[in-house]
Amino acid sequence: MKITFCGAAGEVTGSQHLIESGNLRILLDCGLFQGRRSESRIKNQQFLHKPARLDAVILSHAHTDHCGNLPSLYGEGFRGPIFCTPATADIAAVMLEDSAKIQAEDATHLNKRRAHGEPLVEPLYTRDEARATVRLFETIPYDTWRQIFPTLRIRFREAGHILGSAITELEFQEGGETRRVVFTGDLGRRSMPLLRDPQLVNGCDVLITESTYGNRVHPPADDIRDDLERLLKEAVERSGRVIIPAFSLGRTQQLVYFLNELTNAGRIPRIPVFVDSPLSKRLTDVFREHPGVFDSEVQHTLRTDKDPFDFPGLTYIATPEESMQLNRRPGAFVVIAASGMCESGRVLHHLKHGVENPNNTIAIMGFQAEHTLGRRIRDRQPFLKIYDREYRLNARVEVLEGLSAHADVHDLKWFFEHMGQTTGIGQAFLVHGEPDSLAGLGQVLREYCDEEPIVPQRGQSFTV
Repeated sequence: MKITFCGAAGEVTGSQHLIESGNLRILLDCGLFQGRRSESRIKNQQFLHKPARLDAVILSHAHTDHCGNLPSLYGEGFRGPIFCTPATADIAAVMLEDSAKIQAEDATHLNKRRAHGEPLVEPLYTRDEARATVRLFETIPYDTWRQIFPTLRIRFREAGHILGSAITELEFQEGGETRRVVFTGDLGRRSMPLLRDPQLVNGCDVLITESTYGNRVHPPADDIRDDLERLLKEAVERSGRVIIPAFSLGRTQQLVYFLNELTNAGRIPRIPVFVDSPLSKRLTDVFREHPGVFDSEVQHTLRTDKDPFDFPGLTYIATPEESMQLNRRPGAFVVIAASGMCESGRVLHHLKHGVENPNNTIAIMGFQAEHTLGRRIRDRQPFLKIYDREYRLNARVEVLEGLSAHADVHDLKWFFEHMGQTTGIGQAFLVHGEPDSLAGLGQVLREYCDEEPIVPQRGQSFTV
């Protein structure tokens, strides 16, 4: 068996790992690289394998850095099945359509600014390619073994990261023996709102694990309720805005769920809350279609509250005109807008109009990748470049970690310990992390592995 790490290796974005076993070529995820525009463009265009020769893709979940480059794969000739859970298929269909729209808009914007004689910028892929990609999805429910090829069967287990996210167990038949591979995708946290906890799985010959917070401990999620209550009360006192950059998928639904709880409990003042993202609205509708994967707390809430994603004072913004009106709105309000790392989307307009007012607050939620505007805000750099203009950061910056959807080091240790106590872990590969988190998790994982854990770099191959 040969494994080549084609993305999220020595870095966080662009998840993509190729497994070759016998004549089979299986790709785990196919995500977009995010970060510096020029560097990301090259990585997203240039595959380290031949897409047309792939037999299948296994998709762990529908975040853009895991599914967002699937249409490029299609454009390069891939026509095999893409296996995922039913909720992931529904979410990815929405995400890829939106991503294709953004690709077209970005290309138009760059072409308007290109120098004389420079070639036209083409979008990475089109809406037609995104829609054709979605037709390749084949869904497998959780906890069900599926023989997808004569020498390979897979099973999805709950990862608890976002709706539909899965840990993938792969069992290859090689030379009369079963070789077991576990791919965590992005592993979620225990005792988080909305979703069920990650499921434990038995040990394996090969483990490919994320390590986003491999050296960190998250504050309790309950702290977010207190933080949101405080921020909203302070906003009312100062007649200021609370601007929350949030990913349309997962983070926005968590925030709305918490605000619904706080509203039902009478803990927050009456303050308008706007979700300014048509994508978030479409994705929230998908959440409503899959209540069976919610945790027991939400199941209990649904007995008395038919919609945990709506409450008095909440408005989902649809049109650009409605969005622009918010920037002229007086008084206190909350706006939740994409994107979560402030690299695109409507949140840029709200930041442009809000960062210089000291009465406003920017609430940064969770991980912010290097070289993103979100990271610069989190680091409280005094000047921010937004749409090619410099703005002074006078608004208050609050960093709220309690809603991170990634497992922290305690969650990861809990997961690995069970694997070690069952059939053990042979060789482990650590991906999807920055250097400190990769190194920290390597120290933890060493205790449960037969071999020294490996931190692969992009393009490296290993025979296992």
